[in-house]
This record gives sequence, C-alpha cells and structure tokens, in this order.
Amino acid sequence: MPVRLKDLPRKRYGMPGNAACPGCPETMGLRYVKMALGDDVVLVIPAGCSSVIQGIAPKSGINFPILNIVFAAGAAAAAGMKAAFEALGRGDVKVVVWAGDGGTGDIGFQALSGAAERNDDILYICVDNEAYMNTGIQRSSLTPPGAWTTTTWTGKREPKKNVPLIMIAHDVPYVATASVGYPQDFIEKLRTAAKIRGFKYIHLHAPCPIGWRFDPGLTPKIAQLAVQTGLWPLYEYNQGKFRVSPFSRMYRRPEKRVPVIEYLKLQGRFRAALKNPELVKMIEAEVERMWRWIDALEKSLNPAEEARRITGT
Repeated sequence: MPVRLKDLPRKRYGMPGNAACPGCPETMGLRYVKMALGDDVVLVIPAGCSSVIQGIAPKSGINFPILNIVFAAGAAAAAGMKAAFEALGRGDVKVVVWAGDGGTGDIGFQALSGAAERNDDILYICVDNEAYMNTGIQRSSLTPPGAWTTTTWTGKREPKKNVPLIMIAHDVPYVATASVGYPQDFIEKLRTAAKIRGFKYIHLHAPCPIGWRFDPGLTPKIAQLAVQTGLWPLYEYNQGKFRVSPFSRMYRRPEKRVPVIEYLKLQGRFRAALKNPELVKMIEAEVERMWRWIDALEKSLNPAEEARRITGT
C-alpha cells in the first residue's frame, strides 16, 4: 500500500534549537527517515552540514542517537557499530549512515565501496546537496555541470559522478534514488530497504538554498522540478530487479516533461550557465545520457517486462 502522509507519526524529530539554515533539505530528510524507520535507529554522520545542524553539545536539535565521525570513515564506523549491536543481541537496531556528497563520492568513497563489497548490513544515505556546503560551497565530484561554486566560478565543466550506478555495479541488494520533494517515495524506499539484510544505498536529492542561491521557501519546488525535468530520475534496484519510480515515468512522455531551463533559472548557481548556450546544451545532453543508461539497465535487468512493453501483451 502506498505511503499516506496522514498515517505517518507526528512526533517531532527536528527539535527547536537546531542550527539548520532556513529551507534546509537535511532537516526535512531526517524527519522522513525517522517517520519511516521508527525509534530503533542510530545515525552515523561524517563531517558535514548535519554535524552542525545538531547544535551545541551536550544538547542536540536532532531527535536521534548519533555518532559523529570523520569524513572518510562513515561506512566503516557503521559496519563496526552494526556488528557490535549484533554481538549484544540487538540486531534489530538499524544503523544508518547520513553523509553528504563529499563524504560519499569523494573523501568517504573508499569506506563506502568497502562496506558494499562486504555486504555489511547497514543503510547508507547520501544526502546530496551537490557541493561541500559546510566548508564554503566548493565543488565536489557530484556537483553538476554548469553549476557555480566557489571553486568553479564560471560553472563546472565535468559531468556529475553517478554514484547510484556505481553502487549497482557493486552488486549490493538494494540501491535507490529519492528526493526531499517526494517524501512518500522516499519513505517507501526507506521501509523497503529496512526489510532487506545486507548493504542498502539511497541517494537523496537535497537542494540547498544557500549554496544553490534560491529563496529558502522554494526547496520543495526545486526538488520537484529536478524530477519533473528528468535531471533527477527516481528509480529503485531491488535484488536484481530495476524499476523507474512512478513520479519519474512522465519523462518518457515528452509532452509531460518540464523544460530543463525552468529548473536552471530559479537557481543563482546557474546564472553563468544561462548566459552560455553551450553549457545549457551540455546539461541537457547529460540528462539524455543518464536516461540512456537507465533505459539500458531497465531492459537488461527486466527482459520479461521489456518484452511485454514492446509487444503490448
């Protein structure tokens, strides 16, 4: 049964006194994690915005047990913690890594890849705001092409590293993409992942008003536009089967797509890109390239479904 927001708990998980910026997507995402998984959850947070959002010790503005850890060790620390819980007879405790794009695709990638290769029984969530926001908005390997950062003044020229596809290539049980703009989809994927033993990875799109240069009241709209333009496809790889989430299926119907330019023009980080038609074309080309990968995956992993789609049977 699809998740209905009215059926979710109303308990406060982001507490008064947290240090998040206005419109912060990370506080939104953390609420959804607790709504989906309940109270038997421990967070492992490598250095990043969520290290600061908690507030000043010994108090915390986030209603979770949390282990703060160095940038490079999120997945390794979580794997050790899960083993400790199992040794204590508490295998029911869900250990969740909550890491940024820098702590996932760059500095923390070796630990992430190692935990995936070992199939450690943890859930790893990359909360992707597409730059090193907490240290001054520097580019990461997950910054998209055309985006301004303090180290890419005229717009990044390299494509965004596709970490979810890299994780699928590790042959782990579960990989999904999600968005703070589609909480029901994210919550459903969290609950699906929680039922699976082994390594699970969810890549969460998290628009940052400060780093992306947009009005803080637009966070959900920006997140939704990323999906509606096809820039952020929502999909799920579950134990060998691949499916595109319903919210992203409109991408295959051109008349339903929102033009990419509608997403770009709301963000100051793309101001230079909008003055450069070649950069805009590069961004649009990246969208098409990403969807070719998705189409190829869907066809190769679900041959029976593809045959039914072609024949109409």
